[in-house]
Amino acid sequence: MMMRMLGVCKQLRQGGATMLSRFASSCAGETQMTTLDNGLRIVTLTEPYSSPVASVGLFIDSGSIYEKPEEYGTTLILERLAFKSTQNRTSLQMTREIEGVGGFHTSSASREHMSYIYFGLSCYLPHMLELLVDTVRNPVYKESEVQKLKAEVFEASQNPDLLLVDLLHLAGYRGPLANHIVAPESSVEGLDAITVQQFVVENYTASRMVLVATGVDHEELIRYAKPILSDLPSVSRPEEPPQSLYVGGDWRMEAYSQPTYVALGFEFRGGWLQLKDALTITVMQMLMGGGGSLAVGGLVNGKYSQLGLRVVNEYPEIQSLSAFSSIYRNTGFFGIMAAAGPDFVPKIADIAVGELTAVTNPLKIDLTQLKRAKQATKSALLKNLDSRVVAVEYMGKQILTYGERKPLREILDTIEAVTCQDIASVAKKLISSPLTMASYGDVDRLQTYDSVCSKFCPPL
Repeated sequence: MMMRMLGVCKQLRQGGATMLSRFASSCAGETQMTTLDNGLRIVTLTEPYSSPVASVGLFIDSGSIYEKPEEYGTTLILERLAFKSTQNRTSLQMTREIEGVGGFHTSSASREHMSYIYFGLSCYLPHMLELLVDTVRNPVYKESEVQKLKAEVFEASQNPDLLLVDLLHLAGYRGPLANHIVAPESSVEGLDAITVQQFVVENYTASRMVLVATGVDHEELIRYAKPILSDLPSVSRPEEPPQSLYVGGDWRMEAYSQPTYVALGFEFRGGWLQLKDALTITVMQMLMGGGGSLAVGGLVNGKYSQLGLRVVNEYPEIQSLSAFSSIYRNTGFFGIMAAAGPDFVPKIADIAVGELTAVTNPLKIDLTQLKRAKQATKSALLKNLDSRVVAVEYMGKQILTYGERKPLREILDTIEAVTCQDIASVAKKLISSPLTMASYGDVDRLQTYDSVCSKFCPPL
């Protein structure tokens, strides 16, 4: 499989769009979905080639947006409780069983979803599935373990990059999307094992779960899954997740930090439900690019992007500067994040304003750069999907969002069809929404919120 991917990349560099098309077709297996009586969906991707390995994942409509104030931090704690002690296994037994069959596991928490994935040889499917369900349904909520994990959550909240994203959501949204994903110590102080367990009881229901697998027979998966999943509570799934209101704003956190971190963003209305615009946003992020300064070992892949060529290479005072996006079901963020020394902080806003307004003019978008961005976006997607773990997660979250798996060919064709006018149109919509700013470090040197807002001209 790796040789296949290397061959594809070589052809892409030579302009082989036809080769990319053929590779996409070869990756587009048949999707089968069965819904159990309790509402849980079972989905398999039948691959066009046989393989001895399989990936199985459970995906749940349950993230930090579902947390009540007394539950802040629960989602991240559940991520870290995964594949540890259960009512049937100690943490050591869990580890030995996974390693004994050469398996690999991962779990992840986000604002909208929880993911649990187990990857291994397909001949161990019954064991893989039972162990996966065991860690999701039967974790042991030891008070000592929860208290230990609370300390880890607090430690994660000190990461400047994660903190900046949280501050951006706190400033920009009113409602569940403003909930911390990495809650500070003050928010998780009252969290205990009983609260974590109650959160699972309320949110881990059958209609909000999807079991996804690749490399296995659909009927075989159903045969093994039914006995251990059909007794999950059948509770009606909410038609819409908890709603948030985007308002924009400014959140600054003073800290003795070198460098100072700054983010400017705007709302992307519609989120993943507006798939064409969401993919245009993805191409625009690749087009603008950016990354870390060469002085700190960055810009390996982003030096030929717009932000790399026009900003990061030109200003040695900037440690990093890049476009970012955070896209959710029906809303999201797009903007620029930067890190620089205190003396350069006053200039960051002007640079961000210039770059964000530049893409609202289709005449200022270089066609060669756009072509590179579209090819890079498609190549990155195909390379990621070459990983079975990523492929399972990609499919699971699509089922939770759309109720179906979007054909890969449709995604690639939509990316290829993005034009300069599409980029400019989406960019104009973005900067017509209220500005959101977040900063961490020597924030007094940053321009005022009103001053930065005044620099964004209304779209033509």
